[in-house]
Amino acid sequence: MNRLHYIQHVPFETPGSILNWARECGARVSSTMLFRDEPFPDSSTFDCLVVMGGPMGVHDEKKFGWLNREKHFIENAIGAGNTVLGICLGAQLIADVLGATVKKNNHKEIGWFPVSTTPENKDVAVTGFLPDSFTVFHWHGDTFEIPSGSVRVASSEACKNQGFVLDDRIVGLQFHLEITEDSLEEMVRNGRQELAPGRYVQGEQTLLSNGNSLKANNEYMSIIMNNLTGR
Repeated sequence: MNRLHYIQHVPFETPGSILNWARECGARVSSTMLFRDEPFPDSSTFDCLVVMGGPMGVHDEKKFGWLNREKHFIENAIGAGNTVLGICLGAQLIADVLGATVKKNNHKEIGWFPVSTTPENKDVAVTGFLPDSFTVFHWHGDTFEIPSGSVRVASSEACKNQGFVLDDRIVGLQFHLEITEDSLEEMVRNGRQELAPGRYVQGEQTLLSNGNSLKANNEYMSIIMNNLTGR
């Protein structure tokens, strides 16, 4: 049985469809809710770690006292041989732990925009199945450099580095394949103040009306989880 542990930074950015996947495959699920200041488990108690997103930044250690502890925990999980998936902030945290730079992106990217997979992605076992171009949900203002030894797997017009994979067991995705109707509504409700019109910032109505892409995203997320966990 797969043992999945996830880190959640705020109440409104949940694992979404990843929990649906876990239920369907009978995985044992545990969590650390950092907004409740919950402790981290020992890395021997899980096989796969999922690190979720959040509105804070990788370098906000003074404001969020648990950030340094979280980075240490992620580093230990990687060193212990666990599979690790990071989404949005989670991907940035993994990149930071692996020694890559995390910084402000040239553009804030909020909404349903296409990403393109790289030629190198075709040779990556975990994500090589993804199409050349597909529409995904974005909500970020920061970006990461690609960690040393990793493969850049996706890019968008607004953000060059949209994903990386290291050793087919560590995955960082800047975009949100896990988003569901419920979690999307929660993100919009809690982030309306960020929806100032811009080239890569869509309005609330557009954010909430892309169900076809949402369904495809969830299917891609399930396949990535299957590939990561050897199902």
